[in-house]
Amino acid sequence: MKTFRCHCGNVLNFENSICLSCNRKLGYLPDEKQLSALEPTGKGQWQALVNNQHYRQCKNYTDHDVCNWMVPVNDHHAYCESCRLNHTIPNLSETQNITLWYRIESAKRRLLYTLFNLNLPVIGRAEDPAKGMAFDFLQDEMGRDEFSNELSIKKTIATGHSDGTITINLLEAEHSSREEMREKMNEAYRTLLGHFRHESGHYYWDRLINGTDNITGFRELFGDEQLDYTIALNNYYNQGPPEYWQNVWISAYASVHPWEDWAETWAHYLHMVDTLETAHDFGFQIHGVDIASPNIDGQMASGYQAPASFDELFTDWCRLSTALNALNRSMGLEDAYPFVISITALDKLRYVHQIVKAATN
Repeated sequence: MKTFRCHCGNVLNFENSICLSCNRKLGYLPDEKQLSALEPTGKGQWQALVNNQHYRQCKNYTDHDVCNWMVPVNDHHAYCESCRLNHTIPNLSETQNITLWYRIESAKRRLLYTLFNLNLPVIGRAEDPAKGMAFDFLQDEMGRDEFSNELSIKKTIATGHSDGTITINLLEAEHSSREEMREKMNEAYRTLLGHFRHESGHYYWDRLINGTDNITGFRELFGDEQLDYTIALNNYYNQGPPEYWQNVWISAYASVHPWEDWAETWAHYLHMVDTLETAHDFGFQIHGVDIASPNIDGQMASGYQAPASFDELFTDWCRLSTALNALNRSMGLEDAYPFVISITALDKLRYVHQIVKAATN
């Protein structure tokens, strides 16, 4: 993720909706991949100062202020490219859900920023009613116990993916609940953005691997996805990961099944791509050597230079993540990237990189 600049020269972040220097309204333009200062032109329209074109605010921007994306005036949709992918939003009659929804939308837009900039296909339900990308943001169903009359969970929402629909449990946006679950599951890393990246991996497995010639290469590295998933999942939760999991998988959860191995590896690749772009945009150097941008789209950052190979990209990632972890420790924080990549996991990351490059071409 890169930073942006307002018309007045102030530095802007991706989530900003107003410039704190000149007080101009801001909006992200998906067609330009830019966050722009806006000038009102009347009739609910705004002129974007980065290109002088006219836009409308996304309906979730005007109605709920949980979005900052814009819609070109010649686009008939009321919602932006991000929000029109929503199938189910939280129950807004519960006041706290607005805050949780805002956090969810922020993470989702960061996912989409990376997907769009990698030129990966994002196909919604309007184009593919059966398996197009869609999002359900749901909360556990509560009910009263018939004996004690106390509220209890009657139905737990599982974060996951099915036929293009990515479901996120609203509690994942509640920091204390997510941290409690991370410790309960003995996970080194659990974030809202991480969930989106992981579940998008399942979506792209269906789009880029399943039913294509890529399935052979996938099985050689990740294994046979035809293994019974339910049995594999039960074995993992009952017995835990294999003792040697660090030698084969990128995370313990990746050892569940080839599908989860792919999704975890895909998520780590997106972690790597996005963080390297941020470092490149800020002009990071490690021991005097520049961090290159890994992204395919040359418009993503000024001074863009694509790495010569995946190996160069991964070398930059190792240098950067080592520095990030050291900085976090200096602040008394946990490691930003608490993972060690084995040779086998590295080969899987390289395979994801090849699939992404092929898809964008």
